[in-house]
Amino acid sequence: MATAELTISSKNYGAWALRGWLMCKLAGLKFTEKVIPPDDPSMRAEILLLSASMRVPSLAHDGVHVWDVLAIAEYLNEIKPGAGLLPANRAARAHCRAICGEMHSGFSALRSSLPMNIKAHFPGFKIWSRAQLDIDRIEAIWSECLATYGGPYLFGSKPCMADAMFAPVVTRFITYEVALDPACVAYCDTIMDMPAMKEWVAAAEEEPVEIDELDAEF
Repeated sequence: MATAELTISSKNYGAWALRGWLMCKLAGLKFTEKVIPPDDPSMRAEILLLSASMRVPSLAHDGVHVWDVLAIAEYLNEIKPGAGLLPANRAARAHCRAICGEMHSGFSALRSSLPMNIKAHFPGFKIWSRAQLDIDRIEAIWSECLATYGGPYLFGSKPCMADAMFAPVVTRFITYEVALDPACVAYCDTIMDMPAMKEWVAAAEEEPVEIDELDAEF
């Protein structure tokens, strides 16, 4: 049996790490974790958005090494086609890939002003206008998907690649008490109620790592 190793960063701060990890869980891939220490430049580059080419997370499996969450997702879809990481319907697959690509390359204002920090809670956090535009666009994406495919996940009754891509955003909305419409609140609850998310959050809450740049209420 092929063995897999997923290299990740902090579970409290690592948005990209969460995406890759959750995709592996959704695919049903058995893997071990290799956690990069907090003083490693690769981890800080990922978490603090200091690198244009993120190589964390990365997956080593059956002699293959793949990084970047979209590449990991496509690889997992190839080796675990029955897991449903991508929708079965061609049009829905295209839609799923499009919003995953948008999450992958966009929303820079949201990323920089509301960094992922699962252990933190900032009620009354002031959201600047450019970040609010990102939030509005994400709400529109979620609302369209939930209405089109019936929920409770973005593409129907099972979580898929898109839900993994947006899961770190859900944690951000909770950390900063972002106001959302009821359908989007229900979607956040659905994501946070996933067993894999509960496992990740529990580990994040036990994590001793602190990064001063992301613990300040700014």
